[in-house]
Amino acid sequence: MSLSLPLSFGQPRSWGRAFWRKLALLLPKGLYARALLIVIAPMVILQCVLTYVFMERHWQLVTKRLSTALTQEIAAIADLHGSYPGRMSDDLLVRIAQSRLNIDIEFLPKGELPPALPKPFFSIVDAALSNEIKRQIGKPFWLDTVGRSNFIEIRIVLDDAILRVVALRSAAYASNSHIFLLWMIGTSFVLIVVAIAFLGNQIKPILSLAGAAEAFGKGRDLEFQPRGAREVRQAGYAFVEMKRRIERAIEQRTTMLNGVSHDLRTILMRFKLSLALMTETDETRDLQKDIDEMQRMLEAYFAFARGDAGERAAEIDIAEFLEDLRLDAERAGFDAKIAFSGDPVVTLRPNAFKRCLANLIGNAQSHAKHIFIEAARDKRFLTVHVDDDGPGIPPDRREDVFRPFFRLDSARNQDHGGTGLGLAIARDIARSHGGDITLGDSKAGGVRATVRVPV
Repeated sequence: MSLSLPLSFGQPRSWGRAFWRKLALLLPKGLYARALLIVIAPMVILQCVLTYVFMERHWQLVTKRLSTALTQEIAAIADLHGSYPGRMSDDLLVRIAQSRLNIDIEFLPKGELPPALPKPFFSIVDAALSNEIKRQIGKPFWLDTVGRSNFIEIRIVLDDAILRVVALRSAAYASNSHIFLLWMIGTSFVLIVVAIAFLGNQIKPILSLAGAAEAFGKGRDLEFQPRGAREVRQAGYAFVEMKRRIERAIEQRTTMLNGVSHDLRTILMRFKLSLALMTETDETRDLQKDIDEMQRMLEAYFAFARGDAGERAAEIDIAEFLEDLRLDAERAGFDAKIAFSGDPVVTLRPNAFKRCLANLIGNAQSHAKHIFIEAARDKRFLTVHVDDDGPGIPPDRREDVFRPFFRLDSARNQDHGGTGLGLAIARDIARSHGGDITLGDSKAGGVRATVRVPV
């Protein structure tokens, strides 16, 4: 028994969580639609409740009083018929009912009443009339409130006849459908128009902030001025300040690296001059190789650390862009093929993106003989695949090769002249465009490097 209690108490919670999860799937995902729902739904519900509670109670009271008055008229006719029997009296009652009471009556021979009709579910007049006839007349009766929409038919069993009464529906019932609909549709329309106009102006600054953040993430320069509500402006100013800090940090780093680069290059130049003045020997040739290696490492390191942050994004024809890379690969003595599909016009930082792809192609050239470049552009992304037919990279080492200065072992035919920064620089450029680089298996048996950046 002690184990069954937690289960019994936990089931409603799990049902509740499942219900809210299903409800979340049905709700709109956008902020604009959710804001409209938050504003409009409570107002409409509140209006429906108030309109129903007030108006429906009011019309119930009116309908009850009208039904009481109609029943009193029918009861008076029945009493007069019983007090003054005869054909002439009945004819007089018919004329008086038509001219004074605006109802049609008829005295039928006594017999059985028609079968009882099913009662409508939402009929106020049916219940009100039935209660009043039972209370005031107290005789068997038959009631039809749905046979003809504009009329009500009542049959009452008297002592010597059946009284048939046909009255207008409005004589016993105050219709409320059209008023209720007019109130609901009219006020809801006004609320929706006001909410759409108001929320549209509130959402635009948020979309502008999102666009500026996305453009900055892609490495593009976009003029942004915070506006809108106080909280939205506060978030906008925070974004602008963050953007300035990042740009200032990049500028300071670039300035510092330029200074360090100048100093180190000066020292390397002194080494080169000193070696040039020395007699060439095996030792000087080894020193020259070390200096050249240091020069390459220094240039590669500063290219990685500095990047191309100062370059402006521009529209380029990616098909021509890839064709230039293919020609460069062929001039280097490699077999390269390209394929492209989609809209060729994309917005990128040309020099930086060229360095990114050139590093991937250069990495493929170091380990393969054939290179395949395949690119596709859709509405959101530009995807470039660089395949080679080299020995490949083990799946568990594909993330390691993006680490700066990391080199694989001889299974990849290590390039002794490299610095281990090519793939790190390529990924850094791709991420500065808001994208990334991943490695996979090539169709040719080597490595597939996939660059995917938003456009």
